Order: sequence, then structure tokens, then C-alpha cells
Amino acid sequence: MQTIETISTLRSEINLWRQQGLKIAFVPTMGNLHQGHIALIKKATQVADKVVASIFVNPMQFGANEDIDNYPRTMAADQEKLLNAGCDLLFTPTPALIYPKGLDKQSYVEVPNVSDGYCGESRPGHFRGVATVVCKLFNLVQPDIACFGLKDYQQVQVIQTMVEDLSMPIEIVPVETVRENSGLALSSRNNYLTAEEKAIAPALSQNIQWLAKEIQNSNDFIGLAKKAASAIDSVGMKTDYIHICHARTLEPASEDDKELVILAAAHCGKARLIDNLQVKLT
Repeated sequence: MQTIETISTLRSEINLWRQQGLKIAFVPTMGNLHQGHIALIKKATQVADKVVASIFVNPMQFGANEDIDNYPRTMAADQEKLLNAGCDLLFTPTPALIYPKGLDKQSYVEVPNVSDGYCGESRPGHFRGVATVVCKLFNLVQPDIACFGLKDYQQVQVIQTMVEDLSMPIEIVPVETVRENSGLALSSRNNYLTAEEKAIAPALSQNIQWLAKEIQNSNDFIGLAKKAASAIDSVGMKTDYIHICHARTLEPASEDDKELVILAAAHCGKARLIDNLQVKLT
């Protein structure tokens, strides 16, 4: 696996693969990789000839109260995991390379509607930062396929909408959430959990599962979501939001909708955990 830090070297390698007629898949990450990320790499190896990953802790998607300096950076371990998973090229740009004019003068990409609520409301500007950096990385790597984890369901919808709206010739491949045996979705944020917090954190996924069963027999979506939030709070977590939405538009679900998604976020100690579950009503 090559590790590349410059745009010119990246483009040179991509051009060589293009000349050979190879299909390229891309997995953008912020590093501190876990098995959820590795599942994305393995999926990418199945759908393309060459796999590119990036590690870039994107300052544009961090809010004023979010400490980017303490975001875990584990480059050597990440490189080993990527190599073992079959990644062909790792791109590791610096903020100065991605944003040479600085954040204040950087052009940005904004995806309306699907970016607005849920994590977009709790983290103002977050999805603008995500869309901007992913758009720029897409322009640099120019992949045929890009793999994203469904744990960040709203993010997947933001990226999918951006690709459609801007006519990017890229297939977005969503990959199912990887979970611990307890049901807790794998996340870099889990590193912030104490042993006691780790024991109660699965309440988030458990109550989403409960909610998914209940809405098969009741369209009292708001009332059921409130019950699930109360159950999450009762174990010592603090619910940020829990909503039942149309799976594609992310608008609040109506009683006529059949393709739904439950979106949820809750604070557990220092960690803000997110989770979701897609539901099909009969």
C-alpha cells in the first residue's frame, strides 16, 4: 500500500490506473480506524479493482465547542489495518493542502433540506463541512464508487443528494453498521466511554429496536419516540433526539409512508452517540 501526501502524486497514480482501465473505489475517513471502517474497505475491494482511502481530520466539520485537537490520531495503526484489509493507496493530506486559503476564504458546498435537522441542528455547519471536504476529495480521487457507513445515515443521504444534484459520476455504496455484541454501533467516539458508560450505552440501540417493533402496529410516531427517549434517559444517558422519518427525504414520517428510518442521538458521558434503523412497514 502506498501512502501519498501530495495532490500531484495522487493524480499521477490515479491517471496510471485509469490508463489501465481499472475501476476505483474510495473510502474517506478521519482515521482512528475500527472494524466499521475496515468493513468499508473490504466492501470496496469487492466492487472495484483499486481501493483508495483517505485520512483527514476535517476542521470544517468541527463546531466551536468540539475539540478537534483531542480527536484521536493513530496513523501507524491505521496504516497497518488498511494494508491488511486490501487498501491500495492511502491519501493523507494536511489542512493546508485541502484549505490553502484558510477556512474563512474557502468555497463550500451546502446540501439543503437533508442537512437541516437532527445532527445538522445539533451541530450547526457540520454537514456543510462534510459536503465540502467530500466534494473536494471526490474531485481529487475521481473514484467510480465511494463507500460510506450507514451508522452515519444522515451523512449518507447528504452525500447521495450532493452527488445527484451536482451530476457527479460516482456510485455511492452504503455499508451496514458494524456493532459490538451488545448492539452498540462501532464508533471512534466509543473510546471516550468509561466502563460504566459502556455498560449503559447499548440502551440507544435497544430502544431503537423496540421502537421499530412498536411502529409496525401503531402510527403514533411522536408518542412512541417520546417513550423511547424516556427509556434511554432512564439509564443515565441524555437523549439529543429520536425521530421516525421518511427513509430518503428525512422528513417526519407520515402514516402513509412505508420506507422509514429511526434516527437517534444521545449523550453518554463525554461521548455523543448516534444510531439508526431502517424500517419497512407492511
